[in-house]
Amino acid sequence: MSALRCRPWRTLETLQYARAAAQAPCAWMTAHKLSSFISKRAISSSSTRPPEFTKQRCKAGATSSNTAYHNPHLRSYSNSGLSDQPRELENATEDKIDWTRSFHGLSATPFPKEAADILMAETDPEEVEIKPDGILYLPEIKYRRILNKAFGPGGWGLAPRGESIVTPKTVTREYALVCHGRLVSVARGEQDYFSPDGIPTATEGCRSNALVRCCKDLGIASELWDPRYIRKFKAKYTREAFVEHVVNKRKTKIWIRKGDDVTYPWKETK
Repeated sequence: MSALRCRPWRTLETLQYARAAAQAPCAWMTAHKLSSFISKRAISSSSTRPPEFTKQRCKAGATSSNTAYHNPHLRSYSNSGLSDQPRELENATEDKIDWTRSFHGLSATPFPKEAADILMAETDPEEVEIKPDGILYLPEIKYRRILNKAFGPGGWGLAPRGESIVTPKTVTREYALVCHGRLVSVARGEQDYFSPDGIPTATEGCRSNALVRCCKDLGIASELWDPRYIRKFKAKYTREAFVEHVVNKRKTKIWIRKGDDVTYPWKETK
């Protein structure tokens, strides 16, 4: 037998409330009240769990899903950022370019052949690294070395295009790569962090991530985005290893370079 037959007075009360709701002047507010009323009736009629259990469960769910709300540091960062908005020039001239918004020199003329040969030189396989998930990458410091070799130290730089945006897990900011006084590329960097204390380090990682993305437009290490090169490189220089996590004993498979040993927190299994 259904719950409605057992409790006819509840059904009558619900229908009366619905009829009154249809005549109310504010439809959306009434619909919200009606939904809350019916939900409360359904919970009280069908749930066998004590109220204390329900309150504890709701409280735990709110804590896990609203980390930024309960953390005052993250809440303030999310509302106002890091207050590092680039300063805007009042009277921008050819000598004083506002790189927060300017596209000065973009595609004006190619760089000299000497610089182009350095930028587009084939990447040395010995400098390429591989992540445990199989993604190839070039350490960001090597991008800086290539830029210094092509344009000279001080001949290039990263200009922030906006304020740093901080979410509960990530820092992101847009940067412009400027070489010899010309805009080359604009990219948004991002970096994850695990606690508010790690935000300063994440901002530096965000800057390096933006640099790597900008350098793709200059042709630096372009092979690392070529699927055929990736397959050949992995077949020749890397291997897959079955490993076990030292702490939680979780077993998985990771990629490493041939000749390299598995490092902590993993240990290789046979």
